[in-house]
Amino acid sequence: MALNIYENRGRPIEKQFLTWREMVQAPISKLDDDAFTRVMIILMNGIELESIHFSRACARMNKDLQLPLAQLRRIDQHQATTINWMLGADHSPLETTIAYEQVAIEVTAAVAQNEPDPYLAQVYRFGLLEDFDHMYRYSALLDRLEGKDSNNILQSYTDVLPGRPTIYEHRAPEDDLREPYDRKKAEPLSKMHALTIMSGEQQTWNYYMNIGPLFSDPIARQLYAEIAHIEEQHVTQYQAIIDPEETWLEKWMLHKANEVYNYYGCVQQEKNARVKAIWERFLDYELGQFHMVRELFEQYENRDAQSVVPTTLPEPFPYASQRDYVREVLRNEVDLRARGTAFVDLSEESEASKVYRQRLHADGVPSEIVALNYIWQPGGELNSLRAPMHVSQLQH
Repeated sequence: MALNIYENRGRPIEKQFLTWREMVQAPISKLDDDAFTRVMIILMNGIELESIHFSRACARMNKDLQLPLAQLRRIDQHQATTINWMLGADHSPLETTIAYEQVAIEVTAAVAQNEPDPYLAQVYRFGLLEDFDHMYRYSALLDRLEGKDSNNILQSYTDVLPGRPTIYEHRAPEDDLREPYDRKKAEPLSKMHALTIMSGEQQTWNYYMNIGPLFSDPIARQLYAEIAHIEEQHVTQYQAIIDPEETWLEKWMLHKANEVYNYYGCVQQEKNARVKAIWERFLDYELGQFHMVRELFEQYENRDAQSVVPTTLPEPFPYASQRDYVREVLRNEVDLRARGTAFVDLSEESEASKVYRQRLHADGVPSEIVALNYIWQPGGELNSLRAPMHVSQLQH
């Protein structure tokens, strides 16, 4: 059932408050909870962090909005803390990395299939195949560094196979820009998709930049540096598809509508009753925040909010395995490359990106080294090397 964002007023801002104990609750189980509960947690944390980043930038440029921005930013901080702290200490940094890549693959694939604009759908498919390859590289690292099978995190929802090889993903900056949607013509769903995927990729970049230096293994450190580079390219790509002509208040209102949209999707699909209650609470919060921003938008811009955000929000994308779709995209588009804002065959790739890669790869390529001869198999490589034990040996 679609959500009418104007009829649902949500919780008033003055009643949106969390204690430390409410913010820091018992985490989910790495193995017992469904993987898509973790996918929602990671994505919603990214969306809250994007809201905070945007709010800070907006405050630096709009003195009259600094107080309401600060008020909502503080609530966003509490929400982001509650969400991010649901990931438990039983996840190693590498296992959390696997989870981040699962978010990128499954959410981007779901969005690509539901995107009404063909060009934007192509942008998402292009990034999807690169994140798919990152999963393969990090799975090899997890197997070889910690002796763990990444499928313990993925729960058989997501394949572990090479995608568009990471070695070919590094591009000159001019080849990472994209054509923006037109704010006056784009479907509301396209705007929700763009903010959602950009938020997720931005959070992934930030995580890799922070966690990468904490590894002692030199190849692990280099791999995080290499893939963090691609994540920055992805953020560049996804922020470029958002119309830069949107006003500050228009963008702020869209951020709040997107948070409502995504929390509503979580409420609809969450399997863990305790986590679902958190999504329901935060959906109520975001509805209240949306109406506060809507009033500011109408006050300062003298425009009807419904000219930007429709009465009824689009139906949320599904949290489900997109394996068949990903495989189809892999078969058809693995050889695509970017040239300016267009997507072309590898034979037409720009000389600028080729030269750029040659400089980066002059001393070797971590993503190639870490996955040399790697083929995912249940239990990992160590399991396949163990000789079966004879029953007589068990008796001694």
